Amino acid sequence: MIDRYTYPEMARIWTEENKMKQWLKVEVLACAAMSELGEIPREAVAVIQERAGFDVERVKEIERVTRHDVAAFVECVAERIGEEGKYIHRGLTSSDVLDTGLALQMKEAGELLLADVERLQDVLKEKAVEHKDTVMIGRTHGVHAEPITWGLKLLLWFAEMERARERLARAVETVSVGKISGAVGTYANVDPRVEAYVCEHLGLKPAPVSTQILQRDRHAEYLMSLALAGSSLEKFATEIRGLQRTEVLEVEESFHKGQKGSSAMPHKRNPVNCERIAGLARLLRGNAHAAMDNVNLWHERDISHSSVERVIIPDSTLILDFMLRQFTTIMENLIVYPEHMRANLERTGGLVYSQRLLLALIDKGVSRSDAYEWVQEQAMATWHEGGSFKERVLVDERILAYLTPAEIDGLFDYRYHLRHVDEIYARFGL
Repeated sequence: MIDRYTYPEMARIWTEENKMKQWLKVEVLACAAMSELGEIPREAVAVIQERAGFDVERVKEIERVTRHDVAAFVECVAERIGEEGKYIHRGLTSSDVLDTGLALQMKEAGELLLADVERLQDVLKEKAVEHKDTVMIGRTHGVHAEPITWGLKLLLWFAEMERARERLARAVETVSVGKISGAVGTYANVDPRVEAYVCEHLGLKPAPVSTQILQRDRHAEYLMSLALAGSSLEKFATEIRGLQRTEVLEVEESFHKGQKGSSAMPHKRNPVNCERIAGLARLLRGNAHAAMDNVNLWHERDISHSSVERVIIPDSTLILDFMLRQFTTIMENLIVYPEHMRANLERTGGLVYSQRLLLALIDKGVSRSDAYEWVQEQAMATWHEGGSFKERVLVDERILAYLTPAEIDGLFDYRYHLRHVDEIYARFGL
């Protein structure tokens, strides 16, 4: 799955090579900080900064013996440095390196996802403006309700992605935290000033208090923000799927030359990309659930979270990166059928104007109970027998006793329902 749904920018962040690069930054900066405090000779730090490096395959070779990834990494780096390598990892515990390095990866991945969200927002805004006046029927419970515009629906999506962007930005800030506080977070063998130095140089904030690890509510918040963004994309994709049904066909995913919708039925044009987005959203929610389970660890730390995070954090960022880019492409190339939208709007013979008629009768002095009964009677007749709702109303003596034919005719105008659309758009500066 990772290969199929991966873009190279995000994939690079989660390579073993990049992970260990972050570890190396932490280790070298810690040595530099200790030299500032007089704990390590400056000459040794100069050698460390010049020679420090690693080879992923060598780390793996050592790990087959040590059965410990960070210990293998430290040994590999020390080999490269020589005698001064004895200062690497001085006073640190593995999670000082693991968690601070992971924070750097999550921050970088989050910033890439924020850029993805903003690109999608640009497309949604552009299409919302383009289709501001593209009238269609609004549906509640899947049933025709009253007129809206396609642009207004897209503006709603734009606003929802703005909330997703804000949540993600907060989550990135929440995980942009490092810790160099030792085995149980007491700084017993490492000065707190080392943590401050390392975090400042990495663009992270020091955790105000920690155990052996950074607390996993931070990571859970991050994955929950990804899952919420994915759920919004699923909602948008599901709407397109519903509107692409043959009986509706108001919008449609683009269909490329040579593309095949079915191995058996040559006529098929399926919303497969939207369906893929809907499916992947389920993975994001499952991963977020696992992240919440990771919050509960024994005492100052256990490693039950570690094996889970090695899967759920990279996978979730990779999946959402794909979903955002894929949905942006869907929206850029979406086929819109305004004529089908108008035909569907008129499909019920004017029933969508029943509320206007109800309110007009009430305004003329009819009780709500009577007005509702009269309007519903003609509406149900139209629903079951077809024909024009307006024509039925125009021969109903009860209604004609309060409304003239001209007044009734004026009630059957979709533009009334859209008269505040400009005001809604103005809230977004559009």
